Amino acid sequence: MNQKNTTAEHWDSVIKSKHSLFDINLKELWHYRDLLVLFVRRDFVTVYKQTLLGPLWFFIQPLLTTITFTIIFGNVAQLSTDGAPKVVFYMAGITLWNYFSTCLTSVSGVFNANAGIFGKVYFPRLIMPLTIVISNLMKFGVQFLLFVGFVLYFTFQNQIQPNNWIMLTPLIIVLMALISMGIGLILSSMTTKYKDLNQLIGFGVQLFMYATPVIYPSSTVPLDYQWVVELNPLVGLFDYMRFAYLGVGEFTILDLVYPSIFSIVILAIGVLVFNKTQKTFMDTV
Repeated sequence: MNQKNTTAEHWDSVIKSKHSLFDINLKELWHYRDLLVLFVRRDFVTVYKQTLLGPLWFFIQPLLTTITFTIIFGNVAQLSTDGAPKVVFYMAGITLWNYFSTCLTSVSGVFNANAGIFGKVYFPRLIMPLTIVISNLMKFGVQFLLFVGFVLYFTFQNQIQPNNWIMLTPLIIVLMALISMGIGLILSSMTTKYKDLNQLIGFGVQLFMYATPVIYPSSTVPLDYQWVVELNPLVGLFDYMRFAYLGVGEFTILDLVYPSIFSIVILAIGVLVFNKTQKTFMDTV
């Protein structure tokens, strides 16, 4: 009996995954770059294809949000803007926050949103999160141009004083993309098993906005809670935005050390978790 069992358990060939958790095939991602471009184009076209105003929504949304924040938080609540004009102060925060929040929420649902295509054809799964980050980067670019237009206007009015720190803007955008993608990848792996997390993520992102200096300068936070706020890796990025373009608040290059380290660590963790989940997610989605 034992001999029969030993013989039955002997296999001529065993199929195993060739990919480890730490395997990030950048060469393969580059090989599928045309697919990445196709997905980016698809996202841009499909969202605004059947709308009345099309890409103008890129401008309308931040303008309406800025007006709302100016009325409620600037005029009614009388929150400090460190002496900067209220409109451009809130637009600086809104421009960055829109990119971060949209990337995070979209990446967090990448498995559920693309289960159909993932189950039919093979391609590097990281293509989809990258598509989201790049697609939203285009939207951010349009809104950032609108923000720059307001900055130029108030600069000519001598109400703000931009400085040479604006040269670091590409680094800030990269850090924002890495952080949002890293957190999103971790959450996407959790939502494949726990569907109700999708609701919590949307609510959590809204709450997180109030823990980030989007509608207020970090200088207004009481000293007893400063250390709590500084745990947020986005604080230095928002402080940079207002210091570089509006000339208000405080900022040093050391303020980017923590966000830089955090972005690398969270992205590495996110990719590891994502690689593990992509092998079995079709069983739970």
